[in-house]
Order: sequence, then structure tokens, then C-alpha cells
Amino acid sequence: MSENIRIFALGGMDENGKCLYVIEVNRDIFIIEAGLKYPDRTNPGVDAIIPNFDYLKENKDRVKAYIITHGHDDQFGSLPFIYRDVPAPIYASEATIAIIKAYSKRLQLENAYQFVAIKPTDNIKIAGREFDFFQTVHSIMDSSGFAMATDQGYIVYSGDFIVEYNANKNYKHDLNALARIAEKNILLLLSESAGAEKPGYTSPTHRLTPHIANAMQEAKGRVFISLFNQSVYNLEEVLQLCVSLGKKIIFYDNETADYIKTFTDFGGIVIPKTNVSSIDDLLRVRAQDVVVIMMSPGERIYNKIAELATGDNEDKRVVLGAGDTFIVACPSAPAFEVLATDAVDELYRTGVEVLNIKRKQISSMHAQEEDLKMMLSLLKPRFYLPIKGDYRQLIANAKIAVGMGVGLSHNNIFVLDNGMVLNISKGKGRILNAIDNVKCGDILIDGIGVGDVGATVISERQKLSDDGVIVMGVTVSKSAKKVVAGPDVQMRGFIFVKESDNILKEITNIFVNGVNDYLNTPRGTIEDLRLLLADKCLRYVRRDTGKNPLIIPIVIEID
Repeated sequence: MSENIRIFALGGMDENGKCLYVIEVNRDIFIIEAGLKYPDRTNPGVDAIIPNFDYLKENKDRVKAYIITHGHDDQFGSLPFIYRDVPAPIYASEATIAIIKAYSKRLQLENAYQFVAIKPTDNIKIAGREFDFFQTVHSIMDSSGFAMATDQGYIVYSGDFIVEYNANKNYKHDLNALARIAEKNILLLLSESAGAEKPGYTSPTHRLTPHIANAMQEAKGRVFISLFNQSVYNLEEVLQLCVSLGKKIIFYDNETADYIKTFTDFGGIVIPKTNVSSIDDLLRVRAQDVVVIMMSPGERIYNKIAELATGDNEDKRVVLGAGDTFIVACPSAPAFEVLATDAVDELYRTGVEVLNIKRKQISSMHAQEEDLKMMLSLLKPRFYLPIKGDYRQLIANAKIAVGMGVGLSHNNIFVLDNGMVLNISKGKGRILNAIDNVKCGDILIDGIGVGDVGATVISERQKLSDDGVIVMGVTVSKSAKKVVAGPDVQMRGFIFVKESDNILKEITNIFVNGVNDYLNTPRGTIEDLRLLLADKCLRYVRRDTGKNPLIIPIVIEID
């Protein structure tokens, strides 16, 4: 009997990040990636967002493996939270495993992971099924894709990739492995879409070296350079430049040192000892010989830059001077543009020489149009599934495939949203009806809380941010039917109290009258009273000021 195949995403479709794809072959479940994404301004106070994984919990006995293709948090960041409920062997490269361990330790979520270390070129069996891995070039070392055998043909997952040829063993476009896979019967190709709207090849526009080599060579004083943690490819470029120029490398803080140590511990990155100095030697080494490397993920890198520029950094020995050069090699994503601009402005105020590398100068290491065409022309899949990207990027990827002349059209290219299911049976593929969709959505991570921040909490935080808060307190005696303490009404972030005595008095009157009415003719519970008071006060405030603050009535009973 032919195997039945179901493919769907719990995250990563029509969004940037939170990648989690599921391949089901009969009853076996293979989880491909388990990532997170970072919140925007609509989720105040939230640290991260991971996929809803109820389906995996309900079917955890069927889960055979996690396959994590590289060490970026959009690929593995939800793993520490999911693994506690859905344990299974994790197949990943040595570099990726080291990053997952360090990340889990930082979160204090060190699960009893069952890791299986693989090379990005391995041919192995997982749950009795053949997997052929192939190495890809991405912004972090030892990235890979894979081909998975089924009785209908091979399912190929591209991973994140660009077409590039270089001598660095950590970043290889394994064309030989891809060519061997192309000789097989390719049933389905899942290929990333994050760069699909951009023409041409990504290489060589992703390289940092051409933009910074002159600045590093000609600097008369110290050089500071800021990088995203995710950009290990760019980090290796900086390290190679430092070695070739005879510079002394100093890691800005423990976070940077620990992150780089993740790779040096297993030999992924090798830095000659003669080129490394301690932060303790910052003032002892000749200024023009020093390169200080600063790394952090996401928005935190801009916070570090701003703190150093304003003198609010923790290590007071590190002070920017007029003779220094600061290279900002972490082009901002749209969500961080304001933060990045403010940080760079603060750098200019210090008088240092600033080299600000912008996003239009250096490409993100994701497959662009010609990279995608290479993969499609080589593999010629029977079905095509664009993954990983906003909806416009998924569509752009699909349009590229249609124009390739390899037999792909609207009949065998599938653009899915999270939760939609592609079913392949007896060589025929179709999207199942909406009734068969898999439950998906977002789980908000707030501190150590997982999923305990809901829409109500987010709404309240938004109100606090936009229009402030009014807190009203009173203590009552139900037996005496009177107020025994209060009322006390406090306004914060709403309007300046001294300029709004009439508003404060009216809110206080509404509050006290409502409490007295309840004491004289009790109806419902104290909680009902609180809701009623909040509603009455909010109606007045909206009518009089046009604002929508968070209103918190507190009524305490002493008997």
C-alpha cells in the first residue's frame, strides 16, 4: 500500500520567523525546525513568540525526530519549550547542538535532550527512513538541507541557502550532493522564500569584507565593530581580516566572549592565540592594533551600542574616544529601525568615526531569484511548496517556479498558510479542506511564563502604553453599609492631575456613588461592582477626553 504523506506548518508561513514544519508519513511524524520570532510593538512586554504545538502534544507518541538544519533561533528557539512535552531525538550538526545547549542554559531550560550529531553531508537512517543531507551556505556555519525517502519519491527540504563557492569548510554549497539527489525521483521540494523578491544571486553582495577592509586597515585608533549573533559568516570575515592585518582581538563583554567560545570549543572557529587579548589589556595594547568585537541578538545589539555611546555600559574601562572608529555591521530589520537610528545617532555624538553598513549595502544570506532557479532547475520536483516568508515572498517564489519551464504550474505549486495541510497520496497532491486544518497560532513567552499572557493582558499593556492608568481604591463595611476608608483615586500616564481637577472630582464622584448604591441595594458580587464602576468611569473619560486608559477599581470588604 502506498504511503500517505501530509505536510503542514505550525509556523513560518506568512510570517518572518517561528519556523516549524511537519512531515507525516503514515503515522510517523518528523518535525523540521522549531523556531521562534520576536514581537513587534503590538505585543508589549513579550519576550518571544513560539508556535502553538497542541497538535504535537496530542500526538507525541508518533513523533520520531526533530531535524534542526542550522543554529538560528528562528529555527530552534522554541525547542526548549516544546521538548519538555514532546521529547524525541534531535538531529543537528555539532555547531547547532552547541548553540542550542548554550541558548537553553541561558533560558534555564536545560532539558534532557537526546541529541544525535550529524555532519551536513551525512547519509543516515532516521526511524528506519533514508535521509541524505547536503551542506548549504548560510550566515551560520554547518547549515544543511536534506532529502527524505518515501515510496512516492524524495521530499527535499532546501534549508536556508545561497549559491556560493569558497574555501571555508564551514560554508559550502554542496553541489555534488545535490547532483546525486537530483538523479533520484524528486516528489516535493520545500524551498525558502525570504529572498525571493530580489533579482540575481545573493553572492557576493552578502560579504562584509569589501565594506570594512579599508576602514580597519586605515584606522589610526581602536576599531569597534558590532555584529548580530546570527551573522557568524560575517564574524569569520572580521576575524580573518584581524589576523591578516595583525590586529589584537578583544571581546567587548562576556556575552560576546561566551558566544564565540561556543564555536572555538569544538574547533568550528580557530583564532590564533597571538591575535587575542583580554578586555583587561584594552588600555595596554597600542590603540591602532585593537579591534573590539561586540555581538548580541536582535534589538539587544542596538541597546549595547547606545549604552556604550552614552557611557551607560557596565564596564567603565571601555570608553569611546575621538580617535576611535566604530563599524556598525548589523543592518537593522524593519522592526528595529528606530532603535538602530537612535543608537547610531548617539555614536556620532561621541565624536568617533562611524561607518554604518546599511541593509541595501549588504544582502541577507537567503536565496534570491537566481539561487532559487538553480535549485529548481537541478531538482525538477513533481510538486513545489514555497516556505519561510511573508505571503508576498511565498507568492514571488511560486511565480519564479512557474516561469522555470520544469513542469510546475498552479496545479502542482502549493502556497499554504500555517495549519493548512498538503496531502500527497498515490502520486497526487492536494490541499485538504479547511475542516482538516491543524490547530496553529501563537504562544507568547513572557519571562519564564509560557502562554500565560493572553489577549486581555496584551490589551491592558497597550492601554497603559497609549493612555495610562486610573486606579481607584476604597474600603467598605457591608454590615454598616458605608465607606470606612477612602476613596483614593490615582492617575498615571493619563493627564496631569493639577490641570484636571474637574476630571478627578467627577471620576471620584462616579466611583463613590457607585459604591454607595451597591452598599444600599446590593446586586451581584464585588467583581460585578468592579466591572460596573470601570465601565461607568471609562464612558465618562472617553466622552470628556477622548482617551482610553486602563481603569482599575479596587473595592476591599472588611466584613
